[in-house]
Amino acid sequence: MLTIKRVATVVSNYQEDDHSDNKPSFGCGRNCLGSCCLPVSKLPIYLFKKDGNVGLVESSEGVSEISFLHNLLLGQWQDRMNRGLFRYDVTDCQTKIIPGHHGFIAQLNEGRHLKKRPTEFRVDQVLQPFDESKFNFMKIGQEEVLFIFDHSVDHRSHLLPNESVENMPSASPNVVAINVSPIEYGHVLLIPRVLDCFPQRIDHESLRLAMHMAKEAADPFFRLGYNSLGAFATINHLHFQAYYLAAPFPVEKAKRQKIKTVQNKGHQCPQGLSVSQLLDYPVRGLVFEGGNTTRDLSDTVANSLVFLQNNNIPFNVLISDCGNKIYLFPQCFAERQARGEVSQEILQAQVNPAVWEISGHIVLKRKVDFDQASETYAWKLLAEVSLSEERFQEVKACVLNAAAMREIINAEGINQEDEMVQNFVPSTSCAA
Repeated sequence: MLTIKRVATVVSNYQEDDHSDNKPSFGCGRNCLGSCCLPVSKLPIYLFKKDGNVGLVESSEGVSEISFLHNLLLGQWQDRMNRGLFRYDVTDCQTKIIPGHHGFIAQLNEGRHLKKRPTEFRVDQVLQPFDESKFNFMKIGQEEVLFIFDHSVDHRSHLLPNESVENMPSASPNVVAINVSPIEYGHVLLIPRVLDCFPQRIDHESLRLAMHMAKEAADPFFRLGYNSLGAFATINHLHFQAYYLAAPFPVEKAKRQKIKTVQNKGHQCPQGLSVSQLLDYPVRGLVFEGGNTTRDLSDTVANSLVFLQNNNIPFNVLISDCGNKIYLFPQCFAERQARGEVSQEILQAQVNPAVWEISGHIVLKRKVDFDQASETYAWKLLAEVSLSEERFQEVKACVLNAAAMREIINAEGINQEDEMVQNFVPSTSCAA
């Protein structure tokens, strides 16, 4: 068994409390997200439409149209900030663009790991059973919840500011809550079907839900991320993270080469869907985009992600460009750390290279590292995350096969597609 010791990120003010003592089976009095309190609660409910224009919503309070991202999500997040629910003020954290070709973003966040002891995490098992004795999102208080996020039934978006949860179509709602240790402005957690107690195991429905949230935000600077176990997810309760950063991520600006593919016999791949491979970037990864619908893209990628977790391959996912692009990074940093293969220089910085760091937004916990941050250092750090070229090619072939496609290689062993893609260009629908 491979384990590492690291400081777990505190995402809720209830994370360090002991709530394991016996409570009444109904109405524990804590106003939590458990089955004792949530079903009889009233919370804001946002119902998104699955088609048509996104980003604007009708409100039952008489406001004709409001922005899902700016009025609702960021507005509610700012309200929780004004109420003092965060462990620190992330707007006070220093941020800079590291000089160089890639423009890595460094943030000094000294408050994110203070007063916490390292905890041992198993890193050689991507799929682990849900353990209700450990911290999970049912234990957080409802003051940390921004709203419930679910689909509408009339192809229109609606905001219900104070609705009974028991009136929801689903008995286990999708919850959007603050991360009390934010990396950036608007840092939230999307928790699919919170009462079903899913472990951190992605599936087609949950990825599709995250894609809809990205589309509802309708802003290329709002991204969602997912970390599997073994790739720096520390809470084994299914969740995505998201935040707003008004700058392109370095990975979004990186060069990509489209992979020439054909459909596997007996399988059907959605039309217009393409896969690219990152070039000149420290972490090897793939980019999926296209398809005729949100479901085309999300289901294709979900097939690949399910393969990775079923085959015990840790990975990180970035949902970018309003849900029109998905970046996939198989990674091995935690495994290499457990085997003693990561340099002490990298380990002393206490950087946990999860999806945001891999995308180029690097959170540093020591001022000396922030002051001395260089592109060479950022590259060296992220390169420790990446699979070797040989291993990446093996995983890439399996990922494409799970997505019902295979790469066309010519006699010289070279992919026949030579189209290059570069720079951060949001899709037309997203930019609009």
